[in-house]
Amino acid sequence: MSESNTELRSFLRTRRARLAPAQVGLATQQGIRRVPGLRREEVARLAGVSTDYYIRLERGRRLNVSESVLESLARALRLDETERTHLFALATVKRSGYRPMPVQHVRRGLLQTLNALTDVPALVIGRRCDVLASNALARNLYTDFDSLPLGERNLVRFLFLHDAARDLYVDWQEAARDAVAGLQLYAGRNPNDRHLAKLVEELSARDANFRRWWASNDVHQHTHGAYRLRHPAIGALTLHYETLANTAEPEQFIGLYTAEPGSSSEQALRRLASCTTTPSRI
Repeated sequence: MSESNTELRSFLRTRRARLAPAQVGLATQQGIRRVPGLRREEVARLAGVSTDYYIRLERGRRLNVSESVLESLARALRLDETERTHLFALATVKRSGYRPMPVQHVRRGLLQTLNALTDVPALVIGRRCDVLASNALARNLYTDFDSLPLGERNLVRFLFLHDAARDLYVDWQEAARDAVAGLQLYAGRNPNDRHLAKLVEELSARDANFRRWWASNDVHQHTHGAYRLRHPAIGALTLHYETLANTAEPEQFIGLYTAEPGSSSEQALRRLASCTTTPSRI
């Protein structure tokens, strides 16, 4: 852990800045407020800690913060469950410099399972939203991740640096911002991931939207949802995604994409499947 926990500092500042006094039951004083949102002393009062303690915490000082204090801060800042989890990770996960992380592999049995799913796009997602494997239908829907250089097989990178992604997602900004928020959540749990640092550095340098959204410190847990797509071969469709844990590999997830039964989206997905002949690579 560095002398200054910059991630915790940024998160607390952005959470404080988004709250107005009236939202937390504080009377609004006359005159112009010099800071957006709550003042630090107001957060300290709401959390039941001293102003000096909160200031040191927000400056990222190395403090042994108790669980009860973190709970009080989460309530004071009106954090949802995902943000609360992120706060605890930022305050308690040890930061001790970069460390090597083992290369992730997908079991042959799981690859065979992907191959068997011929009418459902499926991906195996690893750390940092890296695409570790995909079936043929997913490659036809998104892009052939297997053909990309190893360091570029990443969903967030695809969203920001491939023109095809901006054309594919009808609500591209919403999808891209959610992806950044998901990456931010991962960063809170894995502050020593060297590959993450390189990815964030590259995307920040190459895309102003990524740079701005990363600085907002929003977090999001990708569990399920829906995306409206506009595919060049099959037209418009809406797909619902479910993220399933791979119990054999805790840092891997399986993403499945389905269409509403009987819908035009299901028909469009079937048309894409009918022209998909390349099997998943094993």
